[in-house]
Amino acid sequence: MEKHVVLCPNPYRDINLELTRKAKEILEQAGERVLISPLFSSNRDAPGIPEDLETVTLEKSIEGASLLVSFGGDGTILSTARAAVPMDVPILGVNLGNKGFLAELEKSEINRLVDAAKGNFVPDVRMMLSVELVRGGKVIHRDSALNDAVISSTIHTILLEALGDGHKIMKVMGDGIIVATPTGSTAYSMSAGGPLVEPSANNIIITPICAHALFARSFVLAPERFVTIRVCELEGKVAILSVDGTDPIELQSEDLINVRRSEYSTLLAHVSDKSFYDIAYEKLGER
Repeated sequence: MEKHVVLCPNPYRDINLELTRKAKEILEQAGERVLISPLFSSNRDAPGIPEDLETVTLEKSIEGASLLVSFGGDGTILSTARAAVPMDVPILGVNLGNKGFLAELEKSEINRLVDAAKGNFVPDVRMMLSVELVRGGKVIHRDSALNDAVISSTIHTILLEALGDGHKIMKVMGDGIIVATPTGSTAYSMSAGGPLVEPSANNIIITPICAHALFARSFVLAPERFVTIRVCELEGKVAILSVDGTDPIELQSEDLINVRRSEYSTLLAHVSDKSFYDIAYEKLGER
């Protein structure tokens, strides 16, 4: 398939795909071939896609793509990244959300898409996690995460045990445990008191959520560690696993969630002059 740019709008954010339509026009005027692959459009309550815009599924459009452009918030970029595994296609985010840590551009900067489409960007390689849910000795679910895997309960406190290479790291009663990448360190892990880790680093971060222990702290592990979260006896309580904010999977007592560094990575297209420190200060610092 001929090389092309894929526009991946979130129809909940880009209403009537107006910005996507404008980006398509700009890119085509610059001689680029453009395909449109809306995300979440299969959701029952998703806004309708304009009938005059031809669309194709991301599964089909990603083959031969030179660049994926995500229109939405960080969640939209995460969904795009998960779909891109293992194709290794660079992703450029246009922020239509709130914080927008992963997005490179604001909507007022879409003219810069032309340079990116022509390959004028700095590759930004981000570590991902491989996640397995093991029940009764069998793997019943596999997934990949750019941000995090969250084991939690929204109603009750639950008892979880975290191990690294088979050695106990922590056993805590609380709302749950987050296993995050450096990219995910600015998301839920940070809100739970975890450290900010430079996204180009390769580490696995374990952060307890609202632990009932005065000295419960995050751990920053080497990338080669094999992390296991064991769900202790739930006693009728509800616990779930969610990977990068996707639909939760209900857990059972003695379930094991194995997390390790993935063989795949996410490639982001860096086009702005802002460093991670600039972005962190802008999004989180003084106003």
